[in-house]
Amino acid sequence: MNSACYVLLVLVVGTSLITPYPVWIGLHLLNLLTLLIYGADKLAACRGWRRIPENTLLLFGLLGGWIGALVGQQLFRHKTHKQPFRTWFMLSIAANIAAVSVGVWLMYGR
Repeated sequence: MNSACYVLLVLVVGTSLITPYPVWIGLHLLNLLTLLIYGADKLAACRGWRRIPENTLLLFGLLGGWIGALVGQQLFRHKTHKQPFRTWFMLSIAANIAAVSVGVWLMYGR
């Protein structure tokens, strides 16, 4: 299942590159994919199937899918209390926001 997540990530990146607005389309698709991955992991947890590693969930959030991850956590009641995952997840959100802020400042702030 973990391999499928990364194949889908490559498809999202490839699809977004052929659109007129690759960054915005890519972020929307990444958030949708992250939401679906959280749902799949919750289903796997309920059924006793093989799970998606936490590192994969954290990476998808760090790459920009953290909004989809937050929605998925609330919608599926998944990974909302587990520590240290929550701490690492919040740090990945902060790192993503900081990276985007620095990028925007470098492009437009000078």
